[in-house]
Parts: sequence; structure tokens; C-alpha cells
Amino acid sequence: MGWRWIFRAGWLSGLCALALTAQAEECPAWPQERLVQERQTLAEHIALWDRAYHDAGESLIADELYDQALARLAHWQTCLDDTTPHRPLTRSTRSDGTVTHAAPQTGLHKADEAGVRRFTSRRQGLWIQPKVDGVAVTLRYRQGELVEAVSRGDGERGQDWTERVRQLPDVPASLPEPLSAVFQGELYWQLDRHIQSQAPEIGARGAVAGAMAQQAPSEATLSRVGLFVWDWPDGPTEMTERLARLTALGFDTAEYTHPVAGHQQAAEWRERWFNEPLPFATDGVVLKQAERPGIRHWSASPPEWAIAWKYPAQQALAQVRGIEFRVGRTGRVTPVLWLYPVSLEGRSIRRVSLGSLEQWQAWDVRPGDHVAVTLAGLTIPQVTSVVWQSAERAPLSVPSPARYDLLSCLTLTPDCDAQLLARLTYLGNQLGMRGIGEGTWQALIRAGVVTELLGWLALSEAQLQQAHGIGPATAASLAAQFAAARQAPYAAWVRALGVPPGGSAELGEWATLEGLSRAEWQAQPGVGPVRAEALVAFFGHPEIQRMARQLQQAGVEGF
Repeated sequence: MGWRWIFRAGWLSGLCALALTAQAEECPAWPQERLVQERQTLAEHIALWDRAYHDAGESLIADELYDQALARLAHWQTCLDDTTPHRPLTRSTRSDGTVTHAAPQTGLHKADEAGVRRFTSRRQGLWIQPKVDGVAVTLRYRQGELVEAVSRGDGERGQDWTERVRQLPDVPASLPEPLSAVFQGELYWQLDRHIQSQAPEIGARGAVAGAMAQQAPSEATLSRVGLFVWDWPDGPTEMTERLARLTALGFDTAEYTHPVAGHQQAAEWRERWFNEPLPFATDGVVLKQAERPGIRHWSASPPEWAIAWKYPAQQALAQVRGIEFRVGRTGRVTPVLWLYPVSLEGRSIRRVSLGSLEQWQAWDVRPGDHVAVTLAGLTIPQVTSVVWQSAERAPLSVPSPARYDLLSCLTLTPDCDAQLLARLTYLGNQLGMRGIGEGTWQALIRAGVVTELLGWLALSEAQLQQAHGIGPATAASLAAQFAAARQAPYAAWVRALGVPPGGSAELGEWATLEGLSRAEWQAQPGVGPVRAEALVAFFGHPEIQRMARQLQQAGVEGF
């Protein structure tokens, strides 16, 4: 139900239910001065997010990341022995247009599965609703006419949205009977058969917030805003009667409100709404008991008669421990973030690639920064944004992309360890070397035994044993693998040397390929001017030509 205030109103109790990351279990290994500075930086970000949300209805951060940021702040407070709890901003900083809710909009405690079991085992007359992801609103009708619409705000007071809400086609300006009543609900962005598990981040809430904040939204925009009434504070006491009356008034509350006898039924509805099509985005379910105190006893604080059970986190807040700039076989520089471990979809995420040096430069990620991590296709971790940057910007040694290309680091020269290692690992895979991976090649490079791409061809078992961790048995196995590689097919060798795309072994033996001109290369299917230039440069490179002669002398096929 778009209730970031679930945490903002009752965040201290919710913190206990959060599964903190492994990093958060220990205090940062920083001097106290830095921890104080980092705590203050985070507190300022939280205040900024709060102001944007409560004043303009603008969500600058996903709820699950916001919750994790609050948990991180609380943990840092504990590390500093600060007994004064941080209180997130919950009251609108605007004084214009704020009005008191006819009935306070209560916050909700968040519960994990164990908490849901406890809640359902101790209560009867329970009902469940989807937690619609939109912006909350209180509607007040007098004699059947809409007279007031108030945004959630801090639960006690909110922005006067009456004029804007009257423009929304899905919010009735008049009820079918002259009823005076207060309704609480969610303004949501209407979607066509939306499946939450397949599209968790679609910006639906932001779209609604934008529609409410615009000076003059179009009719098309206004028509996309729907209404789900999730409560009638001054309505009938019995839930069945309450739902029947809401249906008669034209609201679809009953369609998405169902009785549950316990945890199992609640879990089934939660799973169903997570995986089946709905006309709105959701971020969990709400469990409530039909019996509740009278409206005069309501407050903005989380009540005991309702809880929220959110869906599994789709994003994790991760702190960057370090950054490694990897140089690949073709010279591409790829930044890799090493993270303090975080759990996502049952997996422990410790590192994630940023994909390109350009992305790192755009984000300027440094150790200590906090990033949002998700799983692409539920398998590959990726960073979606930098949530906030560390106050201390650690210096980094960044390799120049101009230093590396398809023909650099064929031998071990300064700053070439990474690319040569990547070249050797790729070569071993192409030649079918079994049990020889990056670790083996790295040991040979560090021992000075292999210093160029074909530096392993003539190594003796005694030389191999100079590398750390390689004993007589391993050396014998490596020597046998290296000998077998000489008999690998010519096409495998062409690939192993790193020929650019288009340089197929099917075009002839090495001497033939070496003699092709730019025009002859470009005449081949799929080879344009750029690839032709790269192929001519490759076959004309002195180191490549030297290795070709070396393979010819070793009796390798095709050379």
C-alpha cells in the first residue's frame, strides 16, 4: 500500500525483524571520527528522502533500500554507544495546505514469517489484503459528496489534495447514497495484468506521486490513477458487512480482501498475489483483524491489530569493501566491486561487476560507498545505483584504457599481469587443457616461470615445480597437458592466440591469413572496414608473427 511510513512511524520495532547483512553484524573498522562523519552523512540522506516523500510525494529510494538504510544507521548508532535514537522525519516540512486527517492513518509493524505465525496464532477473525504500491489518501464524504482528500503525510496531518483528487475519474465525487463517511485507501497506477514477481521495479508509485504533484496533468495521466479503498474507519464493525457496504458504494475492496484462518492461508494468498496478474503493483500483504478499537482511539503509530508482510527483498543495500580493475584478454578494463556480504534471493553476494570503466566513472564508486544490488534474471548480481557515497573518498589507482588493446600484454611487461593472465586462461580453455585454470597460470606468472603467452611450450617439470603449490605429481600432469596441447587442431590454435572476429581458420593456413590485405579481409562475410583493419594489425604484429614461427618450429598443425 505504498506505506513507507510503515517503517517511518514504527521503525524501531521493524528494525528487529530485518535480516541485517553479515557486514552489519560487526562495527566498521573505522576511527571513531570517521564513523561519526559517515553516520551524519547517512542521517542527512535519510532526512532528504523523508522530505521529498512527505512534502512532494516523491520516492527517491525504494522502500526496501530505505528500510535497510535505517537499519544501517541504527547499527552505527549502536557502534557509537549513542543512546539517543535517530528519529526519521515523519512530519511534512511544509506548512501550506496541510490539514488534519479525519481519521489518523496508522502505520504498520513489519513482520517476517515467524512474526506472521505468532500474529495469526493469537487472533481470530483475520483478513488479508494485497499491499498496493501507491500513495495513501484519506477521503471524507459528507451527505454522499466528496468534501476532502488528504495525503498520508505523517499520519496525523497531510497535504490537501481535494481539488486534484476530484479530477481523478476513478474516485467518485458522489456516492450512490447520501452517506457521511471516512475512507482510507491507496491511489495507484493502473497496470495491465501486472505480475509483481516478474517486474518488481516499474516505478508505479512514482508515477502516481508525479500525477499528484504536477501543476496540470493530462487527462490521460489522471485516468491512469486508480483507487483501492483498504479501510473504512467509521464503518460497520463486522468485516463481512463492511465489505458488502463498500461493494454497494462502488468500491472493489471485497475483491481483494479475504478471510484467513492462519499462517498457511496467509502464505498462499501472498504467493498468489506475488505471481498472478493484478491491475496494480504490490510490495507485500497486510493482515488485519476485523475487530479493532473505535476510531477515536486510532493514532498514527502502528496498531496491534494489523501487520504488513512484505515480499522478499528484490534489492539489497551493500557496502563496497574494495574495487578491483580487471584487464581482460582483449584489453577491456572492467571494474569489480568487492562487497561486504549481503543476502539476496537466498544467495550471498560478495562481488559484482560494474560492466564497464565508463559506468564506474559515471558513478565514481569508492570503498565505503553503499550501492543497490539486484539479481538480473534471478542469477547474475548487478548494481542498479549508488544509494549514497561515503564521506571519505578513498584514492584509487585506475588503469588507463589507452594502455590496453587487443595486442597489448602478449608478454609480461609492467602492468601486464592481469591481461596476460586473462590471455593464458583463455588459451588453456581453447586448447582443451583440463584442470589448468586461472590459479595455475597465476602461480606460474608469479614464479617468473611463464612470462609470455607461449612461455609454457618448452617448460620442464623441474621448472614447473618452481611455482608455489606445484609438486612433482602436479608438474608431471601439467607437462602432459602442455604436450597434448601441441596436437590441438589448427582452428583451436587460431582462436587461442586471440585472432579478432572474422579471422577464421577455414580461410587457410597461417601463412595465407598472414598475407591477406585489408581489401581481401573486407571481402569476407561479416568483415567490415574496422574488423579488416584489426585483422591486418593482428597478423602484422611482430609478437604475433614471432609466436607463429615458434609454433611452426614446435610442429603445430597449420603453422
